[in-house]
Parts: sequence; structure tokens; C-alpha cells
Amino acid sequence: MINAVLVFNNSGQPRLTKFYTQLDTSVQQRLISEIFTLVSNRPASACNFLPLPPLLAPPPTFNSTTTQTTHSDLPTQITYRHYATLYFILISTSTESPLALLDLIQVFVEALDRLFNNVCELDLIFNFEAMHACLAEMVVGGVVVETRVGEVVKGVRESGKGSVSVRGKEQGGFSLAGGLGGGRGMWAGR
Repeated sequence: MINAVLVFNNSGQPRLTKFYTQLDTSVQQRLISEIFTLVSNRPASACNFLPLPPLLAPPPTFNSTTTQTTHSDLPTQITYRHYATLYFILISTSTESPLALLDLIQVFVEALDRLFNNVCELDLIFNFEAMHACLAEMVVGGVVVETRVGEVVKGVRESGKGSVSVRGKEQGGFSLAGGLGGGRGMWAGR
């Protein structure tokens, strides 16, 4: 199960925070800060998987009548990709495949790229409804329901959230499409 989807820029400003499990707001804020610090300090050559910081670890119980069991639905891992100026981060349980999560991030970015025609950070800021609708087409309640880019884009456009404002080319911005590899294959980003 996916517990959270986070998108940060290189300065640590959240562009998307979607939690699928109930957490106190203060815990969410600390978790967001810790995860950005962990991910942004990693070298480009490091792998894209991390263990979750102990912030969400269940509190120890000292009751001798209950036996401590491991729960597979507790978040345990961080999977991320860095494209141009944005970090796309998934927090999930150990039952999710990290490679499948990397593919999910890739599909999410490709869907955004199709929706915005060469997406950049400004598109995500000014059209956050379309970004949320895109994520909602892919993940419902922490469960992945769609991974076909064409179907995701079609669903967003049909919902009415696909009518995005188009930025002028003079505004510039860094395109995420360059991070998609520009014809160099899907793993050309980090």
C-alpha cells in the first residue's frame, strides 16, 4: 500500500503532499522535513530506495499479555526519483515492489508531461488541480488502480481538470521532459 505521495522542488518546498493514512499534522510536517533532508542529501549515484525514518515506527508496548506482531501495512520504505527541479517521493509498505513504485513515478511524470505539453514546475504550481486529478486517476486510497498513461490522461481530461492554463514559452522554466531521458530510455532520470 502507498501511504503518501510527495513532490518537492530542489529548495524543499512541497508541491504535492497526499497522505493515504491518517497522521497528525505535526507528524506529517516533521516527516516531510526529514524525508526531504534524506533524499536531497543523497548523491546522484545512490539508489532510489531508502528505509523510512523512525518517526513513524510504532511505539513499543510493555504489556506482557499482548504479543508483538509485525504489521505489513505499516510504512517502511521511501522510493523516489529526481527530475530536473522536482523530487517525486512515495512512502509505502514493505509489500510494495520498489521497482514497481519507480515505474509508477515514471507513469505519473509522463502523464503530467502529456497533460501540460512539456511540464515544468510552474505548471504544477498554477494547475495543482490537474496534478491532484492525475494522481487520483492512478492511486485510490493508497492502492494503484491505473498505470496506463493514455488512460490516466484521458480520465483527467474527461473529468474537466485537464483544461490547464498554458504558460508562454517566454516564461521558461525547467522542463521535466529532459529528465525523462529525451529519447535515452526511461531510466535516464535518476
